[in-house]
Amino acid sequence: MTDAQQVLPAHLGVAATRYGPMIFPRGDVWVGRSLALYGEYSEGETALFHQILRPGDTVVEAGANIGALTIPLGRLVGSTGRVLAFEAQRSIHSVLTANILLNGLEHVWAERVAVGDRAGSITVPRLALSAVGNFGGVSVGSETGDECPMRTLDSYALDHLKLIKIDVEGAESEVIDGAAETIRRLRPILYAENDRREKSPGLISRIMDLGYRLWWHVVPLYSAANYRGDSNNVFGNVASFNMICIPRENGSSVGDSVEILSPDATYPR
Repeated sequence: MTDAQQVLPAHLGVAATRYGPMIFPRGDVWVGRSLALYGEYSEGETALFHQILRPGDTVVEAGANIGALTIPLGRLVGSTGRVLAFEAQRSIHSVLTANILLNGLEHVWAERVAVGDRAGSITVPRLALSAVGNFGGVSVGSETGDECPMRTLDSYALDHLKLIKIDVEGAESEVIDGAAETIRRLRPILYAENDRREKSPGLISRIMDLGYRLWWHVVPLYSAANYRGDSNNVFGNVASFNMICIPRENGSSVGDSVEILSPDATYPR
């Protein structure tokens, strides 16, 4: 790890994590800080994926960021599986690619594509890797920045798909719209961030209309059982609000999680 750090610029760090070494921007206040302090990020999400995924499965990750969850997904599906990881930010996509290479996950493909509801291009804000901020909180569609190709998931004509994970800062509905044919055909489990109250009803409606049952999955950023065994919680009560969505025909339920029964469902406390 020391040798890896010596070849990196000062604003990038490298952390030994639960799933392998990961490069991160030192100024990243959430993902990078969690990797640096605890050797993991949002481990509650990966714990759920352990229950869903098996070797050989195919996963789509829309909004992969630097790969803090991409690398665990790649470990879970193994070399016989496939992960399609999409990240629109140019600099962050570079770190994502480096982390995939660093961990030898040749079955994980990183594309600099914004997954949406149409084909074309979109402008993505440019955030320098040396900056201090939330690198996972950048929304596409700004007036200035880098142009990025946009594609629908349907355009990939996938043959197999076990899970679609979506974390695209308010554009989750657009990803669903552009994947509707794939979802109807392959019936993957959907795991989508839902933390914007004004957009929640539309997102829930879209997924329900595709024949899914939905449950809240709230994941604290800090875990007392973290990889480093660090008992100092620097994140307090910060958590991510997500939904796990299962085809109705599966007849499955999600433990003690709160089921979402209407588009106007309120956030769990």
